[in-house]
Amino acid sequence: MKAIAVEPGAGEPTLVEKPCPEPARGEALVRTLRVGVDGTDHEVIAGNHGDLPAGADRLVLGHEAVGVVEDPNGTDLEEGQYVVPTVRRPPNGTNEYFERGEPDMAPEGEYVERGIVGEHGFMTEYFTSPAEYLVPIPERLASLGFLVEPISISEKAIEHAVASRSAFEWKPESALVLGNGSLGLLTLAMFESVLELDRTYCLGRRSRPDPSIDIIDELGSTYVDSRETPVPEIPDEYESVDIVYEATGYAKHAFETVDALAPNGVGVLLGVPEPWSFEIDGGRLHQEFVLHNKALVGSVNSHRGHFEAAIDTLEGLPTWVTDDLVTGVYGLDEYRAAFEAGDDVVKTAVEFSSV
Repeated sequence: MKAIAVEPGAGEPTLVEKPCPEPARGEALVRTLRVGVDGTDHEVIAGNHGDLPAGADRLVLGHEAVGVVEDPNGTDLEEGQYVVPTVRRPPNGTNEYFERGEPDMAPEGEYVERGIVGEHGFMTEYFTSPAEYLVPIPERLASLGFLVEPISISEKAIEHAVASRSAFEWKPESALVLGNGSLGLLTLAMFESVLELDRTYCLGRRSRPDPSIDIIDELGSTYVDSRETPVPEIPDEYESVDIVYEATGYAKHAFETVDALAPNGVGVLLGVPEPWSFEIDGGRLHQEFVLHNKALVGSVNSHRGHFEAAIDTLEGLPTWVTDDLVTGVYGLDEYRAAFEAGDDVVKTAVEFSSV
C-alpha cells in the first residue's frame, strides 16, 4: 500500500510503499479516506518536532484522519462504519493516564503520538488501531472528518480555560485568538457558537485580500494585524479581553497575552515554540497575575470525550465556514500540493480513498 512518509529534517515528504497492516486482537482495520495537514506536520517535516518509531528511518505522517472500518476483527465496530482515530497511544502496554481515559494529560515518555512522536501516522491507505481509539462519526460528516482532531484540541483548551475560572462567577464576553491559521479560525468559529461571546478578535500577519481574513469578517469578528497593533497594544486600540487563545508558537505571545487580558481573564497556550531567550519585566507580569486575578493555562492533545464533543461542534458549524476553510483536497497523484503554503491556502488534506 502507499503511504506518505518523511525522514525528519529532510524537508520534503515522499510517497513510499508499505505492507498492508494486519489487525491484532482488539484492533480494527481501517481504510483511510482523508488526512489533514497542519503546522505540526510541517514542524515534523522540518525536523523541529517529533521522533521516529523505534528502528525506523522514516515516519509516516498524519494525525488528522478519517476512515471507514474495513475489518472490525471481532471488535464492537461495524464494517463500513466511519471513524476518526485519536492520536495518543501508550508506549508500553498501558499506564494510569490511559487507564483513566486521560492520555492527553500523560507526561513526556508516557505516550507516543501517531504521525508525530514514536509511532507511524495515518497517511497510509490502511491503518490499524485498537477499537477504543476509534471514534464513530456520522456518514454525513465523513468528508470533513479530518477537522475533528483539530477541533478536539480546542474543545480541551476551552474546557481547561473555563475550568480555571470555575472558582468564581465568570461570564466572559470577549475573546482574542492569536493566529489566523486553520486552528485559530476553527476556534474563532467555536467561540462564536459554543461560548456565545459578544465580541471576538483574531490576530494575524496577513494583508487584505486574504481568505482567512474573509472568514474572520464573515464570522463577525475583528481582524487585528499584528504589524500595526501588537498584542500588548490591543487593550488600548480595542479592549482588554476575557480569553486569549494562543495558536502561533511565538514565544513572546505567552507573556504578551497577560497584557491583553482583562481582570479575571485567562489565556490558554497551545503553540510549541523553539527555545528562545529574551528579556521580560518579570515583576510587572507577577503583579498582573496577582492584582488582577489573571491566569495562563497550557494545553496539548485531547482525549476521546473531546473528539466526541468535536463531532457535535463540527456538525453545528455553518456550511460556509468549512467550505471556505478547506482550500484544497488532493489525491495521491498530487499529494505534494497539500503541503504547499501560500496566501491562498488555509486548510488542506490528502485523499487516499473516495468518501
